[in-house]
Amino acid sequence: MADLRALFSSNDPVGSSEAFTNRQRQWNFVATAVEEHLRRIATPGFDVEDLEAPRDNVIGFYGVGGVGKSTLLRKLEASLTAAEQRPAQWGAPAWAGEKTLLPVRIDLARSASTGSDFERVVLTVRLALAAAVGRSLPSFDLALRRYWEAQHPGEPLEEYIKRTGLAGKFGQMLPKQLQGAVSEAIGALQLPGLVGAAAGQVTTALVGALRERRARARALAGCARTAALLEAEPDLEALSFYPHLLAWEISRLPAKKAVVPVILLDTWEDTSDRHRDAERLLQRLVWLMPNCFFVIGGRNRLPWADTALQGQLDYTGPAAWPGLAPQPGQTVPALAAGGPRQHLIGDFSDQDCDTYLAQRLTHDGHPLIGPEIRAVITRRSHGLPLHLDLAVARFLEIRRTGRTPTPADFDHTFPALIARTLSDLTADERHVLRSASLLDAFDLDLATRAAGLAHQSAARRLIERPMITEDPFAIWPYHLHGAIRSALVAADHHVEDGWTPADWHRAAERALAALGRQWQEAHGRVPGRALLVACLRQGLRLARDHGLGDLAWLIDAAFAYTEDSIWEPLAPPTPAPCAGPQPGPDTSADALAELLAAVARRQHEHRERTAERLTAVLATGLLPGELAELALYYRAKAHKDLGRTEDALHGMRQVADAAGRLAPRGRRGLARLASIRGDFPTALAAIPTLGWQGRHHRVLGHIHLPHGAIDQAVAAFADARTEAEQHDAPGERAIAQTLLSLACAFADPARADDELALAHQLLEPLDQRATHLYAGIAALLRDAGTHHDVTDRATVLRTEITVSGLAGYGPLLETALAFHHAVRGAHDDLTATISRLRETTANGDFAYYVHVAAAMGDLPQPADPAIQWLDNDHTVRARWRALVTARQHHLRN
Repeated sequence: MADLRALFSSNDPVGSSEAFTNRQRQWNFVATAVEEHLRRIATPGFDVEDLEAPRDNVIGFYGVGGVGKSTLLRKLEASLTAAEQRPAQWGAPAWAGEKTLLPVRIDLARSASTGSDFERVVLTVRLALAAAVGRSLPSFDLALRRYWEAQHPGEPLEEYIKRTGLAGKFGQMLPKQLQGAVSEAIGALQLPGLVGAAAGQVTTALVGALRERRARARALAGCARTAALLEAEPDLEALSFYPHLLAWEISRLPAKKAVVPVILLDTWEDTSDRHRDAERLLQRLVWLMPNCFFVIGGRNRLPWADTALQGQLDYTGPAAWPGLAPQPGQTVPALAAGGPRQHLIGDFSDQDCDTYLAQRLTHDGHPLIGPEIRAVITRRSHGLPLHLDLAVARFLEIRRTGRTPTPADFDHTFPALIARTLSDLTADERHVLRSASLLDAFDLDLATRAAGLAHQSAARRLIERPMITEDPFAIWPYHLHGAIRSALVAADHHVEDGWTPADWHRAAERALAALGRQWQEAHGRVPGRALLVACLRQGLRLARDHGLGDLAWLIDAAFAYTEDSIWEPLAPPTPAPCAGPQPGPDTSADALAELLAAVARRQHEHRERTAERLTAVLATGLLPGELAELALYYRAKAHKDLGRTEDALHGMRQVADAAGRLAPRGRRGLARLASIRGDFPTALAAIPTLGWQGRHHRVLGHIHLPHGAIDQAVAAFADARTEAEQHDAPGERAIAQTLLSLACAFADPARADDELALAHQLLEPLDQRATHLYAGIAALLRDAGTHHDVTDRATVLRTEITVSGLAGYGPLLETALAFHHAVRGAHDDLTATISRLRETTANGDFAYYVHVAAAMGDLPQPADPAIQWLDNDHTVRARWRALVTARQHHLRN
């Protein structure tokens, strides 16, 4: 079918077709449901007059505006009308050739009022039957004729049908068939005096005959409730029950005339009103015609199985509509859809989008829209078909100006998306929607607080809309459709009630405060660390994108994030890079985001890059005092790893002297730097000032280990692990466990193997590059003296240390190699290793490892530099030599 809008948009011979992207799942859904319906109505026990049996004669398609519901229903109507109209990939249904289906699609958006809308629905169905069966349906036709004469006096049905254009050329059949029903009734009742009488007189006579149980009358209109319906006042309420008569007439059609109507009701959302008046009439139509199959398309799922609607509609609850109610054992998406007979129309995949755009406009059989433009449109559309249609219109509009469209012309959203989205939302729902569009994900509480409302009712109604998807296992289960979210944020000012920039700014402040409140008031609903990271990610993006000056809870959250060494990625999405130098942070929020990104990314970047980023952030002067200390501390750590001990000492001293919440970490850094320089008494003296925040047990273990006091080091690292477990700090626990395995690896390879296995298990979910290096060195020490490729593995580790900028790990690696060579008695290799150790410790850092390596090989003690051991030199040397001889004995036995 040609796309007329596209066809009339250009003078060029552009091929324009109404492309239909495969909806195989939806067709299978319909085909299966129709097959079950045909099987059900063919059973001997099926009774069209049974008003109590549950109804399974309806399915619902729902989705956001513009997702393709109307297109799908039009394609379903065509496919059910003629097999050649069915897409080849859909395949033939099981009932093909067995039953005559009568598809009737009705667009509910065309009527303005409840009464005329329902009248049009009833007339449309009857007109379709007039064309299909070509005969009167007496009981229904008499009732309809009586209704028409009462409600439209002086307006013949023929004129109404002609004026409204209902049913086209078949419109003339219905008035003749209605008159035929009157004549048939007169003949059956043998009342020639009523020829030409009004329908009311004829129905009165027929009712009397039915009450008297005359056989000819019952043969003509034998439905048990015919008399009651014909006696009722012929108003809209009575009309809504007449479909019962129509269903009865359809059930008694002769085999050659038998049809099964499939009624497709499109744009269901336009029937909504405060009191559900229109919905009540249409639901009655579905219930009273159980032998007809209904396909309903709208923006929202059908809530008829919800018991909360009792009293608002005639038939409610899961017992009445089992197919519309969630069933035990359903998958999460099916439960969210609202039952096995409801189907959410999803977005197109990227491939479907590209196919749609390629087929929509063609020139000489080739796609008119190039692949680069198609890729941009696909990315911006988030799979929403309406966005694709708007982009096609934009493409043709640009071509009319004589300019060739470029990808940049489509790297934006369309205001029409907002108009379509907001059209059927209340004022409160629109307010919540705009507020929620600021959030990547939300729950009822978060959306309500972000909107600044005192009640959740608007948010609760909003999450029922198909533009909101649900992931019940996420921290915040609800997500706004990507295309709609982008359109709201970028083009809301085009809408009549659109927000001003000040409105958006205030909403961002409310959303940020709401996130902070959820984090601060968390009571175990989700793991604390997971909620912290999720709140930080959303909060940082909000503060950055909207220039929020008050960082509020983000400062506390930043410190909480750095308290444990896990380093989940935090950086919010950044704009696409452009040519030339990138601008630095210009707000406190930018600076905080860059600070945390630099700290987290140091696990994947050279420490030189980390130091540069933190220096740049500090230079902006945008960080509040406490956050500046955080940047100073991690820059000092980067300097330590790079071997810049003086710079590291200066930074750690600044942090410690500030006496802020980072002071224990600053003192820990000073103690660690003292031990790195070989001043162990100073390092030991600092231990009582550290506490848990200063990781006192771990610092103590680092002091004992170079002394060869393995038992004391193991005990200290074990205490550090226990304390980390008590404080629920998985990052610190993994570090302590890895150091424990490192210490064990010198003295007890068997235990080290077990401890190392646990360390790897703890490190698996974490992002700790440096700790993985410790684990690699521990594995070398465990295998020292064996032929397990120790030297080759050491080469790999040496490369990783160089690439990551962790120069401080080089001396420990060379010491592990020295231990290996000493155990094997490879004196030349040991001498070469000690030479490398002298080079890597030439600045005085870790110089004690040269003494340790010499002791391992029982070589003379180096003269320089002097190490301030806690024990005398002889004791330290004896311990290390004893560890070598113990390993040799272990390997020999």
